[in-house]
Amino acid sequence: MSDGTDDRPTGDLGDTASWARLAAAAADAKRGADTVILDVGNVLAITELFVVTSASNTRLVKTIAEEVEEQVRRAGGPSPLRVEGVREQQWVLVDYGDFVVHVFLDEARRFYDIERLYRDVPRVSWTPLALDDGTR
Repeated sequence: MSDGTDDRPTGDLGDTASWARLAAAAADAKRGADTVILDVGNVLAITELFVVTSASNTRLVKTIAEEVEEQVRRAGGPSPLRVEGVREQQWVLVDYGDFVVHVFLDEARRFYDIERLYRDVPRVSWTPLALDDGTR
């Protein structure tokens, strides 16, 4: 029985999976909690992957979203098409087109329960990385 984790080589999802993994590692490096990557491409026509993480306070929501943007930019990745929710700091959505990063305040993540909505999609494995700023 599978645990739902997709251990495909990165090449099967192309650069999208690499950028999503980097985003997950960046979120983790700034204390993002329960970070997962969901392969939603077979159920959503608008994107391939969701990176979902949460933070214990609103300041950390903003910090995580900024770190994701910074690390993807530093690595030569794509620029976000749009960023929403920064002012409210409850749920920041960083939309890169092929992947979307969702940074939730803990309470908002429990309320929206995005993993339940996409419980049948594969999860993409990722590993915390040592980032250029010396974290992890």
